[in-house]
Amino acid sequence: MKIKKILNNNAVVVSDHGQEKIAIGGGIAYHKKRNDIIKPKDVEKLFVLKENEKLQQLLLRIPEQHFILSEEIIDYAEKELDTKLNEHIFLALTDHLSFAIEREAQGIHLKNKLLQEIKILYKDEFAIGMWAIKHIKTTINVEMPVDEAAFIALHIHTMKIQGGDMKQTVRQTAILRHMVDTITQFLHITINEDDLSYERLITHLRFALTRMNQYNTHSMDDEMLTVIKKKFSHSYQCAIHVQQELLSLHGIELPDEELGYITLHIERLQKNN
Repeated sequence: MKIKKILNNNAVVVSDHGQEKIAIGGGIAYHKKRNDIIKPKDVEKLFVLKENEKLQQLLLRIPEQHFILSEEIIDYAEKELDTKLNEHIFLALTDHLSFAIEREAQGIHLKNKLLQEIKILYKDEFAIGMWAIKHIKTTINVEMPVDEAAFIALHIHTMKIQGGDMKQTVRQTAILRHMVDTITQFLHITINEDDLSYERLITHLRFALTRMNQYNTHSMDDEMLTVIKKKFSHSYQCAIHVQQELLSLHGIELPDEELGYITLHIERLQKNN
């Protein structure tokens, strides 16, 4: 592989069998110049992306330390999750992270409205996000808020194999947030978001939405559903209200048996409050 352009000490554009690629490796460009040869053993990652030009521009514009931090977070995530992340995470996370670090250094703090839902739905990814913000603090002494751990978690989740699309993930999480808000407003309660019943509700609602996308629902016999409607009538009316909101705002219609299960979770939540 022959160097075509040096992006920073750890990244170069190379020509490999006539194809342009970005080669990543610790100190890969140290004491190197254009047309020098890169040995395969020095390459840790090799990218052939549609976004090659964007990645080149990004690596030329951001501080090299931000690039290194992103690479370290990706490596840590892959080890913790025991999986390879989609190669597009390198561009997406590096771009996001550098901008986030600049914002925080300037005292501009962005809130993540989906923080509590992300903590529950994507526990492993959120734990990696928490490690990442501690690592940033230790490395460059920029203190990132816990909200940023949630943003990082979303990036990691959507870049897992079959992790999904970022827009779809954010949309589903926002729908869950709205469903919970609808429930609390209907019941006139405040939820302790660290409570186990809240975690169970969020988890169930998430899988309810997933099942709807897959045309697969819980099975509950009519007799049991009738009992639930009568015994927990207020919670059932709350579930009906949630269903009406979902249909009106998002075009999602929950079947009766799903409403039965949601009613049980709402009843538990109400009792705990």
